[in-house]
Amino acid sequence: MLRSIAIAIIGILTACFPTACCIGHSHQPAVIYFYNWSEYIAPNILRQFTQETGIQVIEATYESNETLYAKLKTHPQGSYDLIVPSTYFVSKMRREGMLRKIDRQQLLNFKHLDPLLLNQSFDPNNDYSIPYLWGFTAIGINNQVISSQDLDSWADLWNPCYRNRLLVIDDARELFQVALKKLGYPANSRDPQQIHAAYQALRQLLPNLLLFNADSPAVPFIAGEINIGMLWNGAAYKARQAGFPLQIIFPKEGVILWMDSLAIPRNARNPKNALRLIDFLLRPDIAAKIAYHLGYATPNKAAKHLLPTVMQTDPTLYPTLNDLKQAEWQIDVGEAQKLYENYFQRLKLGY
Repeated sequence: MLRSIAIAIIGILTACFPTACCIGHSHQPAVIYFYNWSEYIAPNILRQFTQETGIQVIEATYESNETLYAKLKTHPQGSYDLIVPSTYFVSKMRREGMLRKIDRQQLLNFKHLDPLLLNQSFDPNNDYSIPYLWGFTAIGINNQVISSQDLDSWADLWNPCYRNRLLVIDDARELFQVALKKLGYPANSRDPQQIHAAYQALRQLLPNLLLFNADSPAVPFIAGEINIGMLWNGAAYKARQAGFPLQIIFPKEGVILWMDSLAIPRNARNPKNALRLIDFLLRPDIAAKIAYHLGYATPNKAAKHLLPTVMQTDPTLYPTLNDLKQAEWQIDVGEAQKLYENYFQRLKLGY
């Protein structure tokens, strides 16, 4: 899932998609091939790492977990050293043997991570993934146009008054999780009947849909194209900081939790260097810079304390336990993923 926001980020290093032929050294070079989400790190962070360690970081970017997954399947022989998969793709890739077990003894800054965000179901012991940023998907509104008093449920998105006005995240799992929660089913259901029921519910939502967006969902709000829809909390925060009245609504059925984590592919050529970069990104001052710039919540407790008070106390960035009481993490659904994708493509075609 792309956590892109309506700001420009300076390119740090020339992006490339390395293959085995462009790596091609039997020794351990002072380099890391980092495959990351687009616009998902603060400026100069990678340059600072190189200055401090002498290790060059060559960054390539992707815009979906599916692209990341396909790239690693197509080029499995050590094309990348560090990746940033989202919640359920961690469990999927772990299950398929695509990830290398992480030696946490090499991570001196692991101790700064919030225990409440560790040992989640997609990686129970954090053997294969280290939290990078986290957040949730909820309802976003322009509160100068739509009253928050009219909304407290995912089911409200089906209201005919929003005909041809709604933005949804262009992601099969996120959209189906909304429908499943509306129907009272588990957000990560593998039951074909429940998934079909969610598909039927989403068919009823089609008249309200105006945009599918997984790039920068806050941008259509800012441009005035949209006043209501699914929205990532960090995107809403950055829009508010820019002066736009974008409000997050916590649906009573619960928000959709996600986490983007640092992971090392099984066939990484430079795993030791990757561990050094992970530990660098866990350093409180570095994690705080990333969280401040991107507007998403850091899982790093020490870094959080370095953020401006206005960020630390914003409940849409760091929600209360009450706000999260019905929340569910995205997890791998195995073969049911194909069913989700099939129904999703039908919806995008309008049937």
